[in-house]
Amino acid sequence: MSFQLNLRRLRQNPWIRDLSREVRVHSSQLIQPLFVVEGLRDREVVPGLTGVYRDTSQTILAQIEKDLEAGARKFLLFGVPGEKKESGFSYDFTSSAIESIKKQFGSDLFLAVDVCLCSSTTHGQCGILSDSYDHVMNHQTVVELAKAATAYAQAGADCVAPSDMMDGRIAAIRESLEEAGLEQTLLMSYSAKFHSKFYGPFRVAADSAPKGEVKLKDRATYQIDPGRPSDALASSLRDAEEGADILMVKPGLPYLDVLANLKREIPTLPWAVYEVSGEYAAIEMLAERGLMSGVDAHVESWTAFARAGASMIITYGARNGRKWLGE
Repeated sequence: MSFQLNLRRLRQNPWIRDLSREVRVHSSQLIQPLFVVEGLRDREVVPGLTGVYRDTSQTILAQIEKDLEAGARKFLLFGVPGEKKESGFSYDFTSSAIESIKKQFGSDLFLAVDVCLCSSTTHGQCGILSDSYDHVMNHQTVVELAKAATAYAQAGADCVAPSDMMDGRIAAIRESLEEAGLEQTLLMSYSAKFHSKFYGPFRVAADSAPKGEVKLKDRATYQIDPGRPSDALASSLRDAEEGADILMVKPGLPYLDVLANLKREIPTLPWAVYEVSGEYAAIEMLAERGLMSGVDAHVESWTAFARAGASMIITYGARNGRKWLGE
């Protein structure tokens, strides 16, 4: 006797759906971005990112304590210095914030720190510009990035995460860390960071939008073109060879195919994905208008990231992960 295929039996109630699920997301996979801003008197709300703030050196400690109580244990810190320059940058403010966080919380948390110059420059580009202001100079920028990464590691960062997309910066940072006796510091590379329109709210939070009277108006000359997935593979292979411990795709949802392919091509390293501010804010805005369940949509997005191959997810909702995932 032949039986008609019945796929719906495994969908009929939440118990069997849970038992038969192939992809699961846990709050332990989530990383919460934090913004600490020099010169603020009071913390500021980030437009579009519900529950996310630009914090002072004091309020960020209270926020982290609250996050730890909610079950968040892993963080990605963005330091925003008050003084903007074209060169000769100081890393003291962010280093001081790292020291304060680690002094108060120690091994109770995992602290990764973003490494880039966009929040430090007068023009908002991710590096040092040429005299003609028409391109970012790779070598000079890489030298500064290595200095920054080493300073953050010396201050206590568990992981440094260069997001600039300069050529050769992973090798330079790894060499600098080794020379400073910091070989245990993890190196998470934004190895596949695309020239995307989904970064808007973040650039407000980090004060990092391209600006000023310069010829270079955007970051298309160093971030990956959305139509060149092969470039993402080449960048990631290079960064893996240069000593990255973790590789990343950014943004998330528009590049799930890229993430899945990179995971197949480079299966030996863990993959992170960044659910960027525009992705997160879009869900929040639809939820505010009653057009979707924001919580369910965020969890669906996280599931898609895990399904595509990510073992860790940077998301502005990480501090809500335990609650939203029903743990």
